[in-house]
Order: sequence, then C-alpha cells, then structure tokens
Amino acid sequence: MTGAPSGPARARWAGLFDTELPLVAAPMAGGTSTPALVSAVASAGGFGFLAAGYKTPDAVAAELAELRGTAGDAIGVNLFVPGRDDITEAEFRRYARELAAEGAPYGLDLAHAPLVVDDDHWRDKLDLLLAAPVPVVSFTFGLPDPATVRALRRAGSRVLVTVTTVPEARAAHDLGVDGLVAQSTEAGAHSGTHDPRRPLSPTTAERLTVEVVAATGLPVVAAGGVDGAGRVRRLLAEGASAVMVGTLLLRTDESGTSQVHKDALADPARTGTVLTRAFTGRPARGLRNGFIDRHEATAPFGYPAIHHLTRGLRVAAVRANDPDRVHLWAGTGYRQARTGPAAEAVAALSAAL
Repeated sequence: MTGAPSGPARARWAGLFDTELPLVAAPMAGGTSTPALVSAVASAGGFGFLAAGYKTPDAVAAELAELRGTAGDAIGVNLFVPGRDDITEAEFRRYARELAAEGAPYGLDLAHAPLVVDDDHWRDKLDLLLAAPVPVVSFTFGLPDPATVRALRRAGSRVLVTVTTVPEARAAHDLGVDGLVAQSTEAGAHSGTHDPRRPLSPTTAERLTVEVVAATGLPVVAAGGVDGAGRVRRLLAEGASAVMVGTLLLRTDESGTSQVHKDALADPARTGTVLTRAFTGRPARGLRNGFIDRHEATAPFGYPAIHHLTRGLRVAAVRANDPDRVHLWAGTGYRQARTGPAAEAVAALSAAL
C-alpha cells in the first residue's frame, strides 16, 4: 500500500469517514457484507458498511456488537427506505403463474405464493440506531423523512443518502444530510433510484460525481463500475470524497457471497451484465443468465413483493448449484474481482493513491 493522500485531499473524506484511505466497502445485502468483511476492510484502512437489509433488528444488533470490537469507528449501517411501488394482486398472480415452472424442480408452488409486502422492520431498525448510534447511517431506495435525519444526527451519526440523478441529489441536500452516495448505472445489485419505474439513463460514475458535486456542494462517495486503482484515482480527481466498492469484494475470503455466485463471476462464459427487474421487481444489475432471458420482458415492477416471490427459488437454486436461477449481482467491473483476503483487494485499490 502506498501512502494515502494528505492535506486538502484527505479533508474531503475525513469529514465523513475518519479512515486512512478514501475507500468504502459497499453495503451488500443478502449475506454478502458479513461482519468479517466489514472488519477486514476497516482493518486495511477503509470504511465498511453493514447491510441491514433483509435482517431482523436483533440480527443487526448482534452483528454490530461483533463489529464494535473489531472495526472500531470505521463502520456504518445501511437501511432500505420503504418503497411505495405497489403491485396489483392480478399482476402479481400473473407473474407467479409464469414462474411456476421455475420452482417445480425444487418442489416450490410459486403459482400460489402469497403476495408479501413489508417495510423491512424500518421503525425498529431506526430505533436501534438511535439507541446505539454508529458513525454513519446511509439510506438507499429513497429519502428518509426530515425528522429521521435530524434524530440520527443528534444521536451522533453522519447521514448519507444514495442518489442516482441530480434531482435526487438536490432533494437529499435539502434534507440536511452530511453527504451523498452517487451511484451510477454501472453499479452491481439494486439501483438506489428513488423511482424504480423511471427508465435508467446510462451514466458513468465520473459524470454523475461531477454533476452531483456541482449541484449540491456536498461530499460525494462515488459508486459504480470500479474496476481497479486507476478508476479510484480518476473518481477522486473528479471531486469524489471517497470511492465505494462492492463487486470487487464479492470473491474475497471474508465475503458471504454464495459459491455459485463466486464461480459465475469467474466463468468466461458469462460475458456481460444487464439491468433486470425479473428477480425482485426493482432494477438491479447482474450477470445475464437464463432466468433473466426468460422473464425480463414480462416481469412487473413491485418491490419487495417480487423479491419475496422469488426468494425461495433463489435459495433453492444456490443449494443446487444452479446459476441459471440465481440473482448473480455484479457491476460492470466484475472481471477484476479476485479471490484472496479482502485486505489484499483494498491494498490493490489504494496502490495509485
């Protein structure tokens, strides 16, 4: 690892993350962002986010208790803002019937699956973070209400919001947040767009960073398509206060990524990523596979109902080592994801700093 920037360059990220390096481990829900991964990134000089999505408040509390002893203050928590992307019973049932053949090999009756909509324990997780504050809390999928932002800041947490456009950035700025995560369409997994039905116009992390910094003046964490140290250096040169990485950590030793997913990332037959709503009803980028090819054209919007519909199928497919029915989330830089300790990945990314 080379020496990290100092002086004004360091001041750009020190206001958000008091870490040696301006590198942030993305919060990757579904088991990928393990406490071991967050701790490894923090120990290597970066900042790690724990993904609270899809977990109970008790599970989040237990992971935080583990991290407080290993990662110190270099940890944050990411929450999903509850959405309002309603789906009708008729549209849900149509898609459930369409997916029936996908679940049949695993004994799943998807055609009669219940329509489930929840808020991911929103209030209870907020109460947890207000009672036991962490240095940074970030939000994805929308804007928290102003009272929530004020309460978290009073508790001692810095507040970030994920944005994908300049209008979203301006709206977040008006809430009085401390910084923004500017997520380009190159990013893997779910887009943080505040309106999942809005067509996503392709944009690079560099371009979005420049536009969001100019529009808001807030510290910006650039995210999406990071494929190495050169990209980190370019994003910092464009005004990013820090750079967020996710896909490049998926194959590391500490990652909770399933083996079928790790293998797919290295499979030369997987030649690209696509944006899809077929798995969850919300746009997300992943490796193209058969499920996407069969269902993207007819998949409805409707998160989290579609997420719950396909969740059992995806779990069964992982157990059966069937990458054709698994959400293989990945950003455009996935070819550079390497195996080994997460600390080595952080060191490689910081080599050009």
